[in-house]
Amino acid sequence: MRIGLFAFLFGSFFAACASGQAGDAAVPAVAVAAPVPVAVADVPLARLLDSLRLPAARLWLHVDKSERVMGVMVDTTELKRYPCVLGEHPVGDKMRQGDRRTPEGTFTFRSKRRHDKWHVFIWIDYPNAESWRRFKARQASGEVPANADIGGEVGIHGVPDGKDHWIDQGADWTWGCIALRNADVDEIYPYITPQRTRLVIEP
Repeated sequence: MRIGLFAFLFGSFFAACASGQAGDAAVPAVAVAAPVPVAVADVPLARLLDSLRLPAARLWLHVDKSERVMGVMVDTTELKRYPCVLGEHPVGDKMRQGDRRTPEGTFTFRSKRRHDKWHVFIWIDYPNAESWRRFKARQASGEVPANADIGGEVGIHGVPDGKDHWIDQGADWTWGCIALRNADVDEIYPYITPQRTRLVIEP
């Protein structure tokens, strides 16, 4: 069910005031994102979460590869979105090491850290069990060579200092990672909990 963010903001604030806290909700496997009104598009994520009294455990991330956007989600509502770029070959699921594709599916995160070149590196748990199932099926069908490696070390990261235009230009250039502007990745970084926060990457 699609709902506007204004309605969500009002409803969530009212519920939080009435109950004194916001309860955790199950994270859906697929996003049904509502558009983000211009009036709140530039509000810092921390302020949105504080005003709504939303715990970090309730947030999840949704990447729409075709639109090159990453959304911060609560239930089926998109709180905020950021432009992103993908692997050099953005169409299709990652099939093996070296194909420079961004994987598709539902993931969590293994770890996160500051990075001397890429500002931060938030390590996606690719390959997970579903990634391995797809990989082995593709090997069995001959779609992937029998001696291929599934790959790994895929994450969300920023850009070298002063290179935010690498994102603004909208050209895909990573080896399979998801890259954001540094200020944008700094906004989401505190709210990602390894082994808990959900990430859904869709075509």
